[in-house]
Amino acid sequence: MKVLNDAHNIEYGKKPDIVVKAPGRFHLIGEHSWFFKDKTISMAVNLPVYAAISKRDDLSLKFYFHQLNERKKSSISALKYKKEDRWANVIKAIISGFISMGYDLYGMDVTIYSEILPSAGFGITTAIKCAAAMAINELFELNCNEQQLLQVIERGNRRFLQTNNYIADNYSALFAKKDNLIITDHHKNTWDYVPFSFEDKKIFLVDTKVPRISVWDEETLFEPQNALLLGDLRENKNNAYGGWQYINNVTDINEELSVVSEDTRRKLLSIMREHNDLLEAREGLTKVDFFKFARAVNHSHESMRDMYEISCPEIDWILKRVSELEPNLEMLRNPVSCGRITGKGFGRCLYAIIRESDVEKFKSKLAEFEKIFQYHPECYEVVPSEGTVVVKD
Repeated sequence: MKVLNDAHNIEYGKKPDIVVKAPGRFHLIGEHSWFFKDKTISMAVNLPVYAAISKRDDLSLKFYFHQLNERKKSSISALKYKKEDRWANVIKAIISGFISMGYDLYGMDVTIYSEILPSAGFGITTAIKCAAAMAINELFELNCNEQQLLQVIERGNRRFLQTNNYIADNYSALFAKKDNLIITDHHKNTWDYVPFSFEDKKIFLVDTKVPRISVWDEETLFEPQNALLLGDLRENKNNAYGGWQYINNVTDINEELSVVSEDTRRKLLSIMREHNDLLEAREGLTKVDFFKFARAVNHSHESMRDMYEISCPEIDWILKRVSELEPNLEMLRNPVSCGRITGKGFGRCLYAIIRESDVEKFKSKLAEFEKIFQYHPECYEVVPSEGTVVVKD
């Protein structure tokens, strides 16, 4: 990539020794279910992050983010988290992860290149981590296998950044396949693929620019007692993907969840519904049945909006317009489009999957949204893309 190579050369006076590309990402269903050892279905997309690195002769670390025109610095011997370093902390976390596993590293000049900034979401921060991890592994010939790279990222997250380690984020960024979605099984710590074969559909990611406002603290739901309750509501089923599903006996569910508050009960029910929606969406994908897939996606958003309470009026407005792209009432049962809020945060981003013939109508609705709500959304057309790779000259 000439622009990146030139930027690195101008900044450091030499070309990069290695360039790695990692994809952006969004979660279609299940990003709030990780604590309960459920599943997440994700799509790596063609919103790439590039990490270009060259070796230094000392222990210094220099970081440059081209689009932000920002520069940060540190050293191998004095790696510290600094609030003001923001995006550079992510790279330092990966370096720290390698060092904590006993690998010897030396100084580096690092350039990050991404048209989408980390603040937008869409997995850009994870992409920086994965691109940096693979680049460092290749540059210093550390010969880490997949599991060791995952361990490096986990250590960087937990020990350096003091954050949770979301394996669905890591799997989708590292291991995605072109034209496929990736499904993370949080119980087994494994990933699987399912083809996305709806050739007449277009996929759009929308950053509404609506401020993220948490109306409740999601961490309050992540209690061992709640995980045990949901565990008791599972039943083994050989014919179910993953080998189990939640029971559907209303009496048993109500009895099991009677020990928690009504608010917690509603949110746990939404987690149960989310797992069922994921299984339905996967079946729709495997059978190339868009109606089934779209019903599951739309139902998932309804759960996120009404029961999990993470949506907002602005996102709901856009998704209602998506559902109205086909005015035929008969299509309510067999929708030709679908969409959902996406991301672990509260509000702001959504995805929509629509017919190619509806693209201009969809964009006109976004223009209408801008006039009504006075936010200026960014809209990206995306396709399922490959995972993290070394860029060859």
